[in-house]
Amino acid sequence: MEYTTLGNTGMTVSRICLGCMSFGDPDWREWVLGEEEGKELVERALELGVNFFDTANMYSNGESERILGEALEGHREEAVVATKGYFRMDESNPNSGGLSRKAIEQELENSLDRLGMDTVDLYQIHRLDPETPIEETLAALDDAVRRGQVRYVGASSMWAHEFADALHASDRLGLERFATMQNHYNLVYREEEREMLPLCEKENVGTIPWSPLARGYLTRPDDDVDATKRGETEEHLYRHPYREGGGPEVNARVEELADEKGVKMAQIALAWQFHKEPVDAPIVGTTSVEHLEDAVEALDIDLSDSDVEWLEEPYEPVRVSGHD
Repeated sequence: MEYTTLGNTGMTVSRICLGCMSFGDPDWREWVLGEEEGKELVERALELGVNFFDTANMYSNGESERILGEALEGHREEAVVATKGYFRMDESNPNSGGLSRKAIEQELENSLDRLGMDTVDLYQIHRLDPETPIEETLAALDDAVRRGQVRYVGASSMWAHEFADALHASDRLGLERFATMQNHYNLVYREEEREMLPLCEKENVGTIPWSPLARGYLTRPDDDVDATKRGETEEHLYRHPYREGGGPEVNARVEELADEKGVKMAQIALAWQFHKEPVDAPIVGTTSVEHLEDAVEALDIDLSDSDVEWLEEPYEPVRVSGHD
């Protein structure tokens, strides 16, 4: 396993973050793993040296957090745990979502209870709340750090100008700064290279991209990807513009280079992430131990500058996706 410091925090994390959206209740999403399978993945991740885990309160309506917390029992000091809040947890209670002080304080408390932890290492806003002034959100997050419930705070997909405004507000008011950005970034969605990634580099913010495998699109040939359970059961899978512009040609080149190197397509897509300077740790979601092991092996794949250029060449600008 390789390790890095997360942004400007000094906290050491594995170059792979295990995404835990797949843990919980299959009634929430058909492709979600049950409790024992989720715990098996966490156990194997720890054996492989993965120490970074990302979940959210909304994943299986809290079950993901509970399962992760139980799976990490006895390993809490070595693990770096991240969770998120923003989406409404109870449709009958409008204050169970958003980023008001009330919502943050009660939903953070609920997340800590499910995780079985007094402190979470990284607490992230799952999106930006247009109804709440950013100053209120930042003040509530700052208080959570000062209470010892949170060590660092992070953000997720938004416009770069919104993130710059948030960082400036923290500096202006002397509040805890966002240490990380969890953004949408992969070989077939590179719009973040225009503004967000340069901003994060300039501000020393760590990046932990979500969907590094484009929801499975970069794990198999274009004409075969719909055969996955997630592809069959989620009509919104291709609301993201993975098949727009040069996506199919990028997919074909990933397949060709994987064949040439004798590895899997997913490993090439992850190796590309590991070669991108702004990326600290892509968040890899998986439903099998084998795929987790493949992800770790991808750290050993060396891509030349010409390999990277060839993979990237067919890419064309696409519509922004993932902020909402």
